[in-house]
Amino acid sequence: MSDTESRNPFTSKGFIFGAIIFGVLVLAAILLAVTSLGGGGGQSAPATTATPSTAATADAVRGDAESVCGLPGYDESGTLSTAPTTNWTIVGTMAAPSADATGPGVIEDDGLRSCYAHTVEGALFAVANLWAMGTDGRLVSAVLERQTVPGAGRDAAIAAAVPQSNTGGSVQIVGFRVSSYTAAEATIDIAFRTNTNQLLSFPAPVQWVDGDWKSVLTDAGQPPFRPSALTSLGGYIPWAGTE
Repeated sequence: MSDTESRNPFTSKGFIFGAIIFGVLVLAAILLAVTSLGGGGGQSAPATTATPSTAATADAVRGDAESVCGLPGYDESGTLSTAPTTNWTIVGTMAAPSADATGPGVIEDDGLRSCYAHTVEGALFAVANLWAMGTDGRLVSAVLERQTVPGAGRDAAIAAAVPQSNTGGSVQIVGFRVSSYTAAEATIDIAFRTNTNQLLSFPAPVQWVDGDWKSVLTDAGQPPFRPSALTSLGGYIPWAGTE
C-alpha cells in the first residue's frame, strides 16, 4: 500500500465504504472505484453517474400529498438554514434522527423505519435513516424492497444480492445540506465523519412515492451520485447525534 493510500480512507483497502450504507450502495461504492476521490482538494461538488430510474410527476404528488401514516405538513418547495430539533437513536451502528411530526412514523417489528412528513425536514430525516439502516445488515433486503422507488433500479439492486453485514461503526452523520427540494423529489447531501476524523459527503436523492420518501437508484441499481472527500464542514449545517 502506498503512503497516499494509507492516509486516504476512501482509497485504503482497509476502509469499507459500505459500512455506512445499505447493500446496494456497498455495491455501488465498489463499482464507482472511489480511488478517484482526493483527500485534500477542498469541497467539490459530487458528480452524477446517471439519471434516476424513475421520474416522479407533480400530478402524482398532488394526488398523494399526505404521508402514508398521516404525519402533518406539506412543502411544495423550500430548504433548511438551521438544524431541526432531533431525537437520536442508534440504528445498527449509526445515530439516526427522529421527531414526532417528521418521522419515522412507523417502525416495523423487523426494525424498518418508514413514513416521513411531506416536507423538507421529512426528506432529510428519510435520507439519514436510510443511511443508518444500512449499518444493520438485517435490514438490507427490507430497505431495497420497501423503501426504494419501484423500477429497473430497484430490481437490479435486488438481483445483485449484495452480502449482508454489520460494519458501520466507524462513520457517523455530522451535517447536511439540502441540495434540492420539490414536493416530488429531493436530494439531501449528508456529511459523515469517520473514526479517523476524515470527512466525506454523499448526496442521496429521494422521491415521494405512495405517501413516503423513498430512495432513488439508477437503472443499473446504483446511486446517482458519487461520494466526495471534504476538508471541512463549510457549507454544511452541523447535525449530529454522537458529537
